[in-house]
Amino acid sequence: MDKGMIVKNMSFKVGQTLTLVGTTKPDATYFVVNIGPDEKEITMHMNPRFDAHGDQKTVVCNSYQGGSWCEEQRITSFPFQLGGEFTINITFNPAEFLVVLPDGSSFTFPNRMGLEKYSFINVDGDARISSIQIQ
Repeated sequence: MDKGMIVKNMSFKVGQTLTLVGTTKPDATYFVVNIGPDEKEITMHMNPRFDAHGDQKTVVCNSYQGGSWCEEQRITSFPFQLGGEFTINITFNPAEFLVVLPDGSSFTFPNRMGLEKYSFINVDGDARISSIQIQ
């Protein structure tokens, strides 16, 4: 889980919003956004799948804790375009993450680790990030 773009020692705290701006590849199959305390534990794994792992136009979210994947959450909204720019906003609340997708649709994902600060982010797969902002 440590390929692609990696940011370590960041400070993403409760009450803040992480904004990612990027572009998917014209032939993208999937990309991932991982947020956690480090590269070994991922509290939020967001995986937009154009056509990967048996899924088409689906966003799959999960957590990776203690060496195992937890229960998946699937999002039916899929506002990503092949070769298109996207903006994802992730607001960190004590109990959950509020994710706003490029078309303005949103979903929540539980803060399964219960921490108040995360210091690791990884973006990998068929997308290139042009901007990261935490406010």
